[in-house]
Amino acid sequence: MRTLWMALCALARLWPGTLAGCAEAGRCCPGRDAACFARGWRLDRVYGTCFCDQACRLTGDCCFDYARACPARPCIVGEWSPWSGCADQCKPAARVRRRPVQQEPRNGGAPCPPLEERAGCLDYSTARGQDCGHSFVPAFITTSAFNKERTRHATSPQWSTDTEDTGYCMEFKTESLTHHCATENRPLTRWMQYLREGYTVCVDCQPPAMNSESLRCSGDGLDSDGNQTLHWQAIGNPRCQGTWKKVRRVDQCSCPAVHSFIFI
Repeated sequence: MRTLWMALCALARLWPGTLAGCAEAGRCCPGRDAACFARGWRLDRVYGTCFCDQACRLTGDCCFDYARACPARPCIVGEWSPWSGCADQCKPAARVRRRPVQQEPRNGGAPCPPLEERAGCLDYSTARGQDCGHSFVPAFITTSAFNKERTRHATSPQWSTDTEDTGYCMEFKTESLTHHCATENRPLTRWMQYLREGYTVCVDCQPPAMNSESLRCSGDGLDSDGNQTLHWQAIGNPRCQGTWKKVRRVDQCSCPAVHSFIFI
């Protein structure tokens, strides 16, 4: 290829205008564009009509200078925005974050990655600041990684910033779950794939999921004798749900990361 390029350059010096190509025609087109052509040498050493569109790489009819005149430019995206608030209060909803496109892909460059991510959430107060945590009967859970992002004060005004409570951990043995958990593959809900029947899982109870008066999380099953079947639901995919039985309450969770969750 380098030898061919040097030969064409020598030809251009001897007979200016012979090469033409994408640079001289000033053309670089996305996709397949039959009108995006020039007159000159093709990479297969045929002189005549050559193309400057993105599809010419596949059809093999690019002008000799396509790679230099139309370099591939990948998509470049900016930073993620902060997470939005929950779309609704007092019931399972979704939060969202987005990132802008700073450079569109051109000439076969890498496409843009996902520009939006959604994750489940649950607000424990109404728009007027009234606590509504008591209204939840099943245990709503999400990955323990979410606990790093939420803040007690912002999510529940019932908690004072001066209040310090270490919370507690509930261990459950999963009894059943729907098949929708295993098929979840979105980046922020992929944790549902690791839910399995017959495994012991840990669920951390921390503010703001913890009620500021009872110091308990809704659906924690603390009053169960261990034989009672309890229900849970994954935040972010309401079809991912199932049952479990209480094993015990401990001060701190010690399950593997893929089996560690939080009440939300």
